[in-house]
Amino acid sequence: MTLTLLHTAESHCAKFASILEQIDPEARMTQLVREDLLARATQGISPELTADISGTVQALDGPVICTCSTIGSVAEQAGAIRVDWPMMQRAAEIGGPVLMIYCLESTREPSLTLLHRAFTENGEAAEVTLLPLTQHWALFENGETERFAEALARDVRGACQQVQPRCVVLAQASMSDAAALLCDLGIPILSSPELALRSVLDGI
Repeated sequence: MTLTLLHTAESHCAKFASILEQIDPEARMTQLVREDLLARATQGISPELTADISGTVQALDGPVICTCSTIGSVAEQAGAIRVDWPMMQRAAEIGGPVLMIYCLESTREPSLTLLHRAFTENGEAAEVTLLPLTQHWALFENGETERFAEALARDVRGACQQVQPRCVVLAQASMSDAAALLCDLGIPILSSPELALRSVLDGI
């Protein structure tokens, strides 16, 4: 069986391929990039966009992971697995307070709703502090991924000193490189790519 990843950023391809190679070199995976879906979603999820996302997911064979948090809820309704769901489940297992970081305003609501859902399924109420870092998104869009991760890590580190969370949730898959720069904080820094791949592969 082949796993398909639906991306809205070309740069995700190398990241997920590298992670999969480490987890299961024998696993079969295809990657579909639709950058236009995110560009359109930042203006709102229209009926036309919903139909496009749904049609794209339903046309694919086998399990599909949608790696974009912004369109995740629509993709899930069409049968895809949301890349951030295993991460939110892990956060709920750890418990609050949670510091959730996001860089796109369009990601805020779907990610926060998903986090609350995970806590509810775990029988608890979520205690969440949000840290928007939208000022850094241009670095990712310009391909400056190293500077992007460093900027995120710097601001997350400062926020942790004030909030003192039990874990940090990096809401977007694009933010995952910052996790390695924060491992000295002594709390779980959760990012979605590896958790999602492991979860889906374990279920295949």
